[in-house]
Amino acid sequence: MDIRNFNWKTLLALLTFIAGILIFIYWGTRYGVWTDIGIYTLTIVLVLFGVFGILLSLTEPKEEKTEV
Repeated sequence: MDIRNFNWKTLLALLTFIAGILIFIYWGTRYGVWTDIGIYTLTIVLVLFGVFGILLSLTEPKEEKTEV
């Protein structure tokens, strides 16, 4: 994993991760409900897509060497 690989995919994944956290905090403070299965579902999906997107976008693709 290398921060020099930061690109638009990493930015999109980071925004997805942040959106998941912010939606959960907003919902909890707005409605006073911190144990709602619906908001858990949305938060988990957004946070996991964000985390896995960041990990996948920062890893370097392995190039296979072919001998001619």
